[in-house]
Amino acid sequence: MGITVPKSSRPASSWSGISLSIGSGPTTMPNETAPPAHHRPLRIGIDNTAAARETAGIGRYARELIHAILRVDMDNNYVLMAGSAGLGEAWHRQKATLRELMPADRLSLRAIPLTDDWMARLWQRLRIPRPAEAVIGSVDLFYSPNFVLPPLLPSTPALLTIHDLSFMRYPETFPHPLRAYLEKVVPRSVTRANHILTDSDATRQDLIALLGVEAAKITTLHLGVSPDFTPIAAQNELDLLRQRYPIGDRPYILAVGTVQPRKNYIHLMEALDPIAERMPCDLVIVGRPAWLSEPIVEAVAQRPFVHMLGFLDDGDLPALYRQAALLAFPSLYEGFGLPPLEAMACGTAVVASSASSVPEAVGEAGQLVDPQDVGAWTQAIRSVMEDASLRDELIRKGLKHSARFTWERAARQWLSIVQNIMVNVD
Repeated sequence: MGITVPKSSRPASSWSGISLSIGSGPTTMPNETAPPAHHRPLRIGIDNTAAARETAGIGRYARELIHAILRVDMDNNYVLMAGSAGLGEAWHRQKATLRELMPADRLSLRAIPLTDDWMARLWQRLRIPRPAEAVIGSVDLFYSPNFVLPPLLPSTPALLTIHDLSFMRYPETFPHPLRAYLEKVVPRSVTRANHILTDSDATRQDLIALLGVEAAKITTLHLGVSPDFTPIAAQNELDLLRQRYPIGDRPYILAVGTVQPRKNYIHLMEALDPIAERMPCDLVIVGRPAWLSEPIVEAVAQRPFVHMLGFLDDGDLPALYRQAALLAFPSLYEGFGLPPLEAMACGTAVVASSASSVPEAVGEAGQLVDPQDVGAWTQAIRSVMEDASLRDELIRKGLKHSARFTWERAARQWLSIVQNIMVNVD
């Protein structure tokens, strides 16, 4: 059965009337006599691909924000689209959750028939063969939480999240094909967007400095911390973790983030070498190996005290935070840096990088250290490990600080931004 994009209340374009067979029923549209968008329920399209496919990082961001939006928005209607490549059992579980968050008459789910990442990038880069509206129908606004806007009708207002510009600030930490792709599509998406969200003021300034975006076009939307991250531990939690994961029998320092050069794990391991010689402690890294990770994996193999877990179930991450002696977050560059806040919410002390946006997330609730100064990292970690009063102070400050960051607050701010966009385009 084909989906036809009928006329919307927006100006006509050469794309009108396109149809695409995707095995789904017809999509309803706002009619031409509808009142102005900001005075009636909006039909909002969201690219849900990252939320549907990725288990960490941007995928978690998209999932948490979208879920919070659906929880707090009592007025608007949504259509979530996702590329069909790589959608497995996790996506079917997420669909059940989405249906619980919003009634079916206000929420539609659409799969784009793209069979692999290469085809998805071709669609985004060459703008062929059809706009997203051919799959999801006419929308009052489209939002992408992941750097890139899909092909859209020229008349569709667009909101875009840019998490960071690491491919421009640290190009050497990216493989060439990925960097070339981002250098092509991100600036174009930034130009196409009516408004841009960033995770931090630091990334907002990067957009202004590196891409020449007008300051008025960018709003900082800080991330939230899920209520799952709490200092309340389950019974026998540490024993259960040790049964499930190879984390050793000694106190451990936790590091969370994809294994790639920008995360600065080699410097962290070098900082821990003298500590591991003096006191019983291990390093546990949560995150899968990604691009250019071979030297990091090799450095891990040379150190028996380092355990690399890959990705794990979100349900186990709070427990790993709670049972850690501290969280180490040595990243060279971040758009925000959520792991420090999650660790704080779990009652764990934080030693973090002083670079880019990380101080914005950590505030005065963690120890901030130059990510390039290995000796300073050794000293800071040793101080937190050995000084119980310092550790307790960081825990107390962290619990208070992290409580300020909620996904509900982020969702309500997002809705306010959407309304402002619609007022300006009408």
